Amino acid sequence: MTYCLLLLSVVAVTAAVPVPRVLTRAKWPEREPVVALWVWQCLVATVLLCCLTALALGAAAVFGTVRAQLFAPAPPAVTAAYDLSAASPWTTVLTVLLACGAAWTTAMLGRELVEARRRRARARADLRDRAPDLPAGLPEGRGPLLVLEEEYPDAWWMPGSPPQLIVTTGALQRLTDHQLDAVLTHERGHARARHDWLLHLSAALAAGFPRVPLFAHFCEQTHRLVELSADDTASRRCGHLTTALALIELNQHRGVLSCSSTHRLLGERVDRLLEPPPRLGRRHRALTTAAASLVPLVPLLITFAPGLTALP
Repeated sequence: MTYCLLLLSVVAVTAAVPVPRVLTRAKWPEREPVVALWVWQCLVATVLLCCLTALALGAAAVFGTVRAQLFAPAPPAVTAAYDLSAASPWTTVLTVLLACGAAWTTAMLGRELVEARRRRARARADLRDRAPDLPAGLPEGRGPLLVLEEEYPDAWWMPGSPPQLIVTTGALQRLTDHQLDAVLTHERGHARARHDWLLHLSAALAAGFPRVPLFAHFCEQTHRLVELSADDTASRRCGHLTTALALIELNQHRGVLSCSSTHRLLGERVDRLLEPPPRLGRRHRALTTAAASLVPLVPLLITFAPGLTALP
């Protein structure tokens, strides 16, 4: 069991510290944002699985009740292979730390979901106040698309069931039909991929563990990659040039081409659409996705290895 805990710790530290720093310096995520999002999620899943399985083994070694419940259906040879009878002091300390981390992670996720629900409720109440009144006799539901009377061009999507697209009259006046189609396709890309859940997860982990490089980079890169992914969705339907022009027209009053850090991502997105980077081949994309999918299996293999070798 000691070797399992050591190996799980090494895998977790490797996935949480050096690998994210290497991934942030890579150039291919800009070409394949969807694959990059999947790779980041697999890294996060690997760290969480390492911590969860290490917590289960540590709790089984420290507490006899947990050991009896966890290994109840296992043959005696499997229980003996894990050597859970003699728990060292560092195993107890590690188990307590992992239990505190699990409780803290659950609390952060719960807080993020509660705050997101509150923000969504306030936003929907504001939309109800700003939305124009419908003529008498029409149903109260405003449908999936809501038009707001606003001078500045803007468009966004409101997560929910179902998600709702909001566009201002300024956007309708400034954008052409093809540009408006690109903007709405971009927002529908966010809604169909359920990027809101990914953003909530990354924000909760970054807020709970700000000094862990994986979670900090995961939050930063998620906000960037979801926009690139939605841009690709719009460009495939409406073209790169149309999507870039729509992005410029929609954000020109915000300084889309400025050099400030706040608007730097908008400038990068415009440059990327005007000069699309070469994409990975289908084979390389499949190999990258498959390799990333296998990474979360490593902690499971480490955890179950003693039991598998003990079976006749």
